[in-house]
Amino acid sequence: MIVPHSRPSLLLSHPNFRNSGRVDFLCRCAPSEVQPLRPELSLSVGIHAIPHPDKVEKGGEDALFVSSYRGGVIAVADAEQDVDPSLFSKELMANASRLVDNEDVRYDPGFLIDKAHTATTSRGSATIIVAMLEEVGILKIGNVGDCGLKLLREGQIIFSTTPQEHYFDCPYQLSSEGSAQTYLDASFNIMEVKKGDVIVMGSDGLFDNVFDHEIVSVVTKHTDVSESSRLLAEVASNHSRDPGFESPYALEARAKGFDVPLWKKALGMKLTGGKLDDVTVIVAKIVSS
Repeated sequence: MIVPHSRPSLLLSHPNFRNSGRVDFLCRCAPSEVQPLRPELSLSVGIHAIPHPDKVEKGGEDALFVSSYRGGVIAVADAEQDVDPSLFSKELMANASRLVDNEDVRYDPGFLIDKAHTATTSRGSATIIVAMLEEVGILKIGNVGDCGLKLLREGQIIFSTTPQEHYFDCPYQLSSEGSAQTYLDASFNIMEVKKGDVIVMGSDGLFDNVFDHEIVSVVTKHTDVSESSRLLAEVASNHSRDPGFESPYALEARAKGFDVPLWKKALGMKLTGGKLDDVTVIVAKIVSS
């Protein structure tokens, strides 16, 4: 589910959106007050989602939203359980989109996660990640669970979020039940970014199936954010359906003690393959407003 929240400062590259216009501001000040100004920054965003093969009819259980408020806001939620898990993740993202400019949120990812979670009435649970860009080049990230974000600069990954898990393949998650996590359990990061940096955000369907070097290769070779988001989603989807692929998910599973039965090990066999899942990808480039 895509929940756009459009204002002029964000350029959207997904075919379902039209690029926003630009607004020029004139600042008048006395000569003695003139100082070199740091250019305002915003996000140019491309998105692509490929649902699990068994969930195509309802569009998968991941949801996302993109907002042009301030420097730009991007978010992904991955539903985890219930009769129709997608209802929770979609409502969670719809609420986040509606509340992003609420004064009580204070342009803070933690408050946005809290307000959106509180407003969500559907049964179920979901992981969530939110990133907010300040126009002066400050990126603020809030994350509950195993959706992820990587920041690339000059062809290298300089930052990655860390998945939050109770144990292997059981992530932290927001829930309609009181016993699960809240925004207080989120991990938060804040960092400086600059023009040309690229953010890759996604559900675990991306990062369980695509290695860092593959992400770097796609983003470096394909500078158009719409194209790179599509290609990353396709790489993840293809890997997820390959039983012989040594995926990040399979490597982590073996490292945590999950493997094939002993008799298969005796035959030289091991746990391989991708993780079949919904795949949601957001690629956002830092640009001058």
